Amino acid sequence: MQQEVWQHPEDARGYLNLGKEYARQQRYDDAIQAYRRAIGLEPGLDEAYSAIGAAYFDKKEFNSALPWMQKRVEIAPDDSLRQFDLGNVYFQLNRYDNAIASYQKAIDNSYSFQEAYYSMAVCYIKIGKIDEARKIHKWLQNKNNYLAVSLERHLQNDVPDKAGK
Repeated sequence: MQQEVWQHPEDARGYLNLGKEYARQQRYDDAIQAYRRAIGLEPGLDEAYSAIGAAYFDKKEFNSALPWMQKRVEIAPDDSLRQFDLGNVYFQLNRYDNAIASYQKAIDNSYSFQEAYYSMAVCYIKIGKIDEARKIHKWLQNKNNYLAVSLERHLQNDVPDKAGK
């Protein structure tokens, strides 16, 4: 892969593919460098923005992931998966209200984004809005038993004392 890039140093897609290979090997710093090079060659290469955000997320550098995930949403604000990923970054940063807003946009732009509902319910638990989480739990019981059972565990174990169980 590196040899291809060396042979075609002006090929943004080559750097993108090299970055993906580095990411598969969990060489995230190398991946980020390759993705940045791809963007330098082709600033409109949307996939590279996504990849940088994902690499920072995988490194658990959520503050660094945030602007890249926000850029992805700016490019395609109606893309449910982009909104979901942005919500996941906000969740990791304990910015639950922002996460809920992103998850809601993901839901609004899809037929039935069960994972977004689940993640939104966990945010509600974190901020003490237990009734909202329970409404989602009830809905999930009819849609996705696995997520419903997982959410039930959160409701049993993670409810803040001030919110009551």
